[in-house]
Amino acid sequence: MAEERLQKIIARAGLCSRRDADEMIREGRVTVDGQVALPGAKVDPAHVHIKVDGKRLKAPEALRYLLLYKPREVMTTCDDPEERKTVLDIVRPVVRERLYPVGRLDYHSEGLIILTNDGELAARVAHPRHGLVREYLVKIRGDLSDQEYRKLMAGTSIDGRHVKPRRARRETRGRSGPNSWWRVEVTEGRTHEVREFFFRAGHHVQRLRRTAIGPLRDDSLKPGDFRTLSENEVKTLRRATSKKTAPPAGRRRRAGERGDRERKSAPQRSAKRKQ
Repeated sequence: MAEERLQKIIARAGLCSRRDADEMIREGRVTVDGQVALPGAKVDPAHVHIKVDGKRLKAPEALRYLLLYKPREVMTTCDDPEERKTVLDIVRPVVRERLYPVGRLDYHSEGLIILTNDGELAARVAHPRHGLVREYLVKIRGDLSDQEYRKLMAGTSIDGRHVKPRRARRETRGRSGPNSWWRVEVTEGRTHEVREFFFRAGHHVQRLRRTAIGPLRDDSLKPGDFRTLSENEVKTLRRATSKKTAPPAGRRRRAGERGDRERKSAPQRSAKRKQ
């Protein structure tokens, strides 16, 4: 077997994500044949002894890919100090491999999340530079005014980085009560990102549901349901995370023009409903 980067080997063994493995190496928690491993090291796992926190690294497990509908009030972590239910608690009774969640979905939110032991794909799905679109359905009290809609689309600053929605459109006004649903697309996937957008616009999110991760969508899943991704879905996900995120200048202008038309049409739709 050829030499590979050490963090890739650790991630493929299902211990953690590639990024976390890199951090473990930098912290001196990984040894190769008894010597502390250096960042960026390449080894042949068939001819060396790798240990993490003093424990021998197990042989790589078969790769697994699950799509889970996370219920509300469930943690998107491998474990929780407060002993709250996690996404792994849902799948443990039937899944033998050691999986971990890809990306974030906060405690009070619900919807689709990927669980896998493929560290390489997990890193590509989670990292903003790949521009994978995540879609959410958001319920708010009332509706966005024209000014509030512009604030929403202007975005906000999270962890020192300015982020904004890729697209936002009204789905429907609630049949009972002064509520409205919005479908929002983002590419960053930062913690509480969508909630922050609406908070900046002056609205508290009452309910938030992730409905798509890139090309993955499954409206048949209910809270707590999960299934194995098909081979074709995994291939499609790989292709989606290998695309360049910066479109040509002409395409950017057309996208901006579409956004302007959507912003202009929003108040028109609102005015018609008020009549």
